Amino acid sequence: MIVLSVLLLLVFNSYSQKLKNYTLASPNGKITVNIAAGDNLTWSVKHGADPVILPSAINMQLQNGEILGKNIKIVSATKQSLNQIIHPIAYKKKTISDICNQLIITIKGDYGIVIRAYDDGAAYRFFTKKKGEIIILSELSEYNFSSDDTAYLPHVSDLRGSERYTCSFEEFYNEAPLSKMNKDTLGYLPLLVKLNGNKKAVLLDADVQDYPATLIQLNPQVNNSLRSTYAPYPLEEALGGFNRINYMATKRADYIAKTSGTRNFPWRVIVISSEDKELLNNDMVQKLSEPSKIKNADWIKPGKVAWDWWNDWNLSHVDFKAGINNPTYKYYIDFASANRIEYIVLDEGWSDNWDLNKLKPQIELVELIQYGKQKNVGVILWSTWYALSRDIEGLCKKYSEMGVKGFKVDFFDRNDQKMIASCYEMAAIAAKYHILLDYHGIFAPQGLQRTWPNVINFEGVRGMEWSKWSADQKVPAHEVSIPFIRMLAGPMDYTPGAMRNATRGNARPSGSLPVSQGTRCHQMAMYIVYEGPLQMLADNPTVYMKEQECTDFISAIPTVFDETVALDGKLGEYAVLARKKNNVWYIGALSNWNAREIPIDLSFLGEGNFEATIFKDGINAGKDGTDYKKEVRSISANDKLIIAMQSGGGWGAIIKTK
Repeated sequence: MIVLSVLLLLVFNSYSQKLKNYTLASPNGKITVNIAAGDNLTWSVKHGADPVILPSAINMQLQNGEILGKNIKIVSATKQSLNQIIHPIAYKKKTISDICNQLIITIKGDYGIVIRAYDDGAAYRFFTKKKGEIIILSELSEYNFSSDDTAYLPHVSDLRGSERYTCSFEEFYNEAPLSKMNKDTLGYLPLLVKLNGNKKAVLLDADVQDYPATLIQLNPQVNNSLRSTYAPYPLEEALGGFNRINYMATKRADYIAKTSGTRNFPWRVIVISSEDKELLNNDMVQKLSEPSKIKNADWIKPGKVAWDWWNDWNLSHVDFKAGINNPTYKYYIDFASANRIEYIVLDEGWSDNWDLNKLKPQIELVELIQYGKQKNVGVILWSTWYALSRDIEGLCKKYSEMGVKGFKVDFFDRNDQKMIASCYEMAAIAAKYHILLDYHGIFAPQGLQRTWPNVINFEGVRGMEWSKWSADQKVPAHEVSIPFIRMLAGPMDYTPGAMRNATRGNARPSGSLPVSQGTRCHQMAMYIVYEGPLQMLADNPTVYMKEQECTDFISAIPTVFDETVALDGKLGEYAVLARKKNNVWYIGALSNWNAREIPIDLSFLGEGNFEATIFKDGINAGKDGTDYKKEVRSISANDKLIIAMQSGGGWGAIIKTK
């Protein structure tokens, strides 16, 4: 018995020395992260007494057989407190307070992890200090939840050429308990999980450079669990997919990345909220991403864009044939100039889809650029990723010298390592020639917008373009879900501004005369609620001029702001935001198909007397979505404002000091 006791004691001591636990608390103490390092590396997160994720494995497997996160031997563990002010470029606020506690654990084998605990979430990343190049077979991030929670997960389903890892990243959220998810289905970030007590957790990536972005699937090993997976590295590629304009991976490797042995890897992030409205004003991705590499960003000019493609160049009461030609685009330029809109875009059709040096004969581009310059309107050109990537340097140089202000780049449709690297390379070269970029057909932003702020907007969302071929009645609920999920990743080019507005059950797909679902004010409020430094006006100049009162309101709204305040919101139901620019406040509200009244506290206005120009749903907007009422009234910070919205409704106000 004595011998057995001694042996057990030795085994216990050996185990206890091997397993080490570290706890890191957020500055306010509400969020705690626990790291357990022994045979395996796990992390867990709590919000107060409530578990957010239970102990979940994290590791990275290298091609040489080494597994980072297995058989841990700690070299050092250092805690730090970080407190800095970030001055973002082209953002929803002037300054960001970056305050957190950090733990750096260095592990034998020339690697380690960094953990951060913020008051609104937690994050970790691997780092390595190995010589030469390393090949990564896989990375595992588990997210083990304590119960069968409901997740809002966008699935990979709009595949290009049936290739599993090639998709548009434009899906509705599939709302279902974790147990009901298809084991074979891939999802992508960001996604949201409903926790107990109305708390929410949003999973994100940040600072994804030279590495694939995370895909998500149900974890078959653990109940109530999600796990990461990644697109394998593409070895061979060819044109294919949608109209043969996708550059498809036709052969993939058995590894996910080939990269430098000394580097920081992407952050794996959980944002946590007690109230839904907290998610409407979150800066986590900006805080965790590499600072701007553009030393002088004065040339980066946010603004709005008169867009041609959604409205099918549908001008009327003109004496020329509307379409992809110079008279049409001069008309768009005239409209933009008259309404203080900074840009027009020439979308698909101005050039060959595979060669940007081949212009359509109806387009005299130099003449258009010069005409726009006279009217103080810049020109942005649409391109497939493939066409621009063939000669990024030469094309950026050529079109910059011509006077083009930017490219709307479309059909990336991949998030593997090579495509992520291309996004950064394209941004760096474009910045060299003072070219703005608007990335479409792409994953949600993951920090690139901070590092290269000339990438001024991203799609990565099921936007209003889908109304041209779909009339799914999920749309208004989707439009009040994305501010709580997708918008945490960064700006989104949803392309609002429809002047043909259909009530529930009355929308029909139309490629040439598309309509929105919900009211006119629902569309107008999107310019305040949705973050987008480059914001499209989706409808055509003719209809905007017929609706000049609404157009004046839209054109007066900035696309970047000095301050943002989340006033109220409930996931999938409604969202209310206030934003401030140069002492003018802008309030926007959106609702799903339910009519509602929301009381708003105006104390954020501060002292003084104010005049509010309000656009609200008309009394008959539930039957005719175009019905609205304009109201001008005096208000003060002491007032309680009631925002009333009809089914699919919206509400917007511009508030100025008297």
